[in-house]
Amino acid sequence: MKKTSTRLADGRELIYYDLGDDTVRDAPDRRPLSATVTTSEIRRDPLLGDSIAIASHRQGRTYHPPADECPLCPSEGDRLSEVPDASYDVVVFENRFPSLAGDSGRCEVVCFTSDHHASFADLSESQTRLVLDAWTDRTSELSHLPSVEQVFCFENRGAEIGVTLQHPHGQIYAYPFTTPRTALMLRQVAAHKEATGGENLFDVVLERERAEGRIVLEGEHWVAFVPYAAHWPYEVHLYPKRRVPDLLGLEEAARTEFPQVYLELLKRFDRIFGEGESPTPYIAAWHQAPFGQLEAFDGVTRDDFALHLELFTIRRTSGKLKFLAGSESGMNVFINDVPPERAAERLREVASS
Repeated sequence: MKKTSTRLADGRELIYYDLGDDTVRDAPDRRPLSATVTTSEIRRDPLLGDSIAIASHRQGRTYHPPADECPLCPSEGDRLSEVPDASYDVVVFENRFPSLAGDSGRCEVVCFTSDHHASFADLSESQTRLVLDAWTDRTSELSHLPSVEQVFCFENRGAEIGVTLQHPHGQIYAYPFTTPRTALMLRQVAAHKEATGGENLFDVVLERERAEGRIVLEGEHWVAFVPYAAHWPYEVHLYPKRRVPDLLGLEEAARTEFPQVYLELLKRFDRIFGEGESPTPYIAAWHQAPFGQLEAFDGVTRDDFALHLELFTIRRTSGKLKFLAGSESGMNVFINDVPPERAAERLREVASS
């Protein structure tokens, strides 16, 4: 992997990640951009104890542009985009309309390929490995920013999810706090560790999934399963078999195998609902241990956390979506219409031949 860092016309950082070591990246950003102005602010809810990002400048972000005006495609001729060069393998840049900025953290965009009409599942194994390396590199770099406590790499796919740019891409949020979902996990891990004299809850969960038959796919270094208490109609958790706290902890063997396992999972997601259905909308979310202090979670260290990816769709059956209505949105109590055991069975049925 070759990494080249440069600056866009408004001062934002852009980084090329290339498969070839001899690739030269020196194309300037020719757009007449003024400096980016953001209004990102973090406010803490006194009743719930969680943090809310207020970012009114995002109202003006690019919304469903035609393909020939996509800001994530390479620049070509007089059509200038966020990527100055005429081609790229993987590119990462600071979001022009960030939810988090300055002392409130940082937001980045990750473009997986220059092919506007591809999806992540269409990538080659070498391209997928390059994306993994980019996620890892950004996790490392962002974790050293003084305002950052947790790094979250994720992909939203599909208009049903709310994606406003159709080009295959993901995002990275660098939060100045530990997110509520991660805090809940850490509290559960801490309570289990104390109650059992040191047992790790993530290890126990993985053993249970194996024993109860909800494994979807297993390699030498990775295992994927539908969790016992899945929130979403089709939800898969992907774990490295050797527990590590973050992407930086993955060994080379696990990095090498990841593209095979992950691409297969994504292809199965596109087969769940049969022929003729539009591509399955999904969210793919990496869960990593916070880089800040964990004093609030008694007895828990970063090594007690287990890096994993959660992949889920809001489609519950052909032509029907799972909406977060009263119980989910009002009380955070999910109701799942698809038994996890049936979801796991279905995801095994649609394996590649």
